[in-house]
Amino acid sequence: MAEEEPKIRIGDREELIYMLSEAAEIEHNVMCGYLYGIWSLKRDEADGLTAEQCGLIAQWRDHMTAVAVEEMTHLTLVGNLLCAIGAPAHLSRSNFPIPAADHPGTVDLELYGFSPELVEHAIYLERPEGVDLADAPEFEHLDNYHREAPKGRVMPNAQDYASIGHLYRGIYHGMERLTQKLGEEALFCGDVADQISPADAPLPGLSVVTNLATAHQAIETIVEQGEGAPDHSEDSHYQRFLNLRASFQAATENYPGFEPAFPVARNPVPAQPADPAGTIWVTDPEACLVLDFANSVYNQMLRFLAQAFGRDDTKGHNKRLFVTLAREMMSVLTPLCNHLASLPAGPEHPGVNAGMSFTMVRDITRLPAGSGEMRVMRERMDELAAQARKLFAPDHRLGSISDALSGMADRIDAPSDRATPQKAPPAPPAPQAGKPKKTNKAIVGHAEGKDMHLSFDTGRCIHARFCVLGAPKVFLSGVKGQWLFPDKMDTEALRAVCHNCPSGAVQYTPKGGTQAEPAPPVNIVKLRENGPYAFRAPMRVDGENVGFRATLCRCGASGNKPFCDGSHVKAGFSASGEPDTRPSEPLAVRDGPLDIRPQKNGPLQVSGNLEICSGTGRNIDRVTGARLCRCGGSKTKPFCDNTHLKIGFKSD
Repeated sequence: MAEEEPKIRIGDREELIYMLSEAAEIEHNVMCGYLYGIWSLKRDEADGLTAEQCGLIAQWRDHMTAVAVEEMTHLTLVGNLLCAIGAPAHLSRSNFPIPAADHPGTVDLELYGFSPELVEHAIYLERPEGVDLADAPEFEHLDNYHREAPKGRVMPNAQDYASIGHLYRGIYHGMERLTQKLGEEALFCGDVADQISPADAPLPGLSVVTNLATAHQAIETIVEQGEGAPDHSEDSHYQRFLNLRASFQAATENYPGFEPAFPVARNPVPAQPADPAGTIWVTDPEACLVLDFANSVYNQMLRFLAQAFGRDDTKGHNKRLFVTLAREMMSVLTPLCNHLASLPAGPEHPGVNAGMSFTMVRDITRLPAGSGEMRVMRERMDELAAQARKLFAPDHRLGSISDALSGMADRIDAPSDRATPQKAPPAPPAPQAGKPKKTNKAIVGHAEGKDMHLSFDTGRCIHARFCVLGAPKVFLSGVKGQWLFPDKMDTEALRAVCHNCPSGAVQYTPKGGTQAEPAPPVNIVKLRENGPYAFRAPMRVDGENVGFRATLCRCGASGNKPFCDGSHVKAGFSASGEPDTRPSEPLAVRDGPLDIRPQKNGPLQVSGNLEICSGTGRNIDRVTGARLCRCGGSKTKPFCDNTHLKIGFKSD
């Protein structure tokens, strides 16, 4: 029989801030615990796995990663709840193993490798409110330790809660009471611009908080995604871990002696602890350096996230840049920590491997906005890139990390290094007509005219027909032999026809006094109804200059990714070209180079100034960075919501 739930008392704003800060810490700590389990999983057949076992581990990794991503949603939502009531987002936390006083005695949060014990512990943490379950015995509870907030005091106190769902129910009830006491407008006094919105980060279920109703929505999202949901769904964290337990048990029966994870340390620490109980001090020289570097990357990721909260992007700051960089730092941290799990902890602990410790710096508070902020962030990224070059040779499996960090550093503008304001970087030149990118089995036609060299790449053509309708004597359809005749039309009129080609299949190189194609004055992408993204900007796609026009796949079915090949028609792809407009302010700079990098099995990562428009030209959003869906499944199109992880989207 479950014990009677303690009552959570929230009588003023300070107590509400205190309990929301604890909620932020528990979300942060739980997420770190899940990531530790994920990163402890073995990687491939080189780690002693069979092909079948590799496939099974990949499924487990995907399931746990989806949960960890939603934990990041929860942490961000709690940050938004704090900002909504006039407080800063809370990203600090104690180092592992988490001190018992940080949470109720029934909550033991430690770093533990992927194992039956970790799965049981996750089921316990994610159990629906009112479900009486025992934790894995490896995780200790303090049955005689209790926390309470006595009546009549004004200093906030830590309080007990029976489950995470109970904690959030208590927080919402406190918000209801304070709304009655202070008034809704007075309680939700924060600036919504201080929050991280769905337009800033493609986290599933993310929303902003402006009043009691939206606060309730945010809390319901956290609970329904799995932490104590009374009527849990198949996608809840609780159910996912139940399914994972069943899969793990079946694998153990099918593969006797199967060890899916490295024997990572329980609660690794990077320095000699004052109290060694329950920890493993990592002393192996290589592991020490990698652990130090991993912790530095983790803290810089938190720095980026901290810089994103509490700032208004409409005033020319860099919220979305910082959110994007935080996410990209995670893509660096993942292979780094997986490698760390394969290294020995040290001779004092034979048979035990190292692992990520998530050691925090003393202060992760947001730096003041301005030139100093950008200098500090750029300086640190340069230091990390330099350290990566020292640690990992180019042929190492992590040899590309230094380039990734350098690329991120280059996107951080340091105004204090400039004597005068910097304009938008110059646009890259249009591709040479005689050397277009040849895609798949594309036919590239060429013709030399008196005023231009004309080319046509059928691999990029989406049959918009501006060419054959606007210049029927120049572009012949369905003929054998030569089919391009640039001298059959006035040069300026032909240039205009070329510029209308949305896909960039038609290109030209000017001769004599003919002018080159001008860069667009405003970078835009239009959403074609049930079709592709139509970009107009000086673009590099996957590192290659593709000119000023391109249509990129957003249905997930193209055989010529990232370019559209018309497969959306056969696939019956349905996606509005007229999504709702999002609140945004004009960009300080509207042109300049646009970098588009298709993420492996994921979205299009776009960096640069860009106005996202409907098919009819209506503004949808203005961004300096975005992740655009290309699997066709996102519920927040055109933005990615990580559906590609659930549907198994595959693409380089």
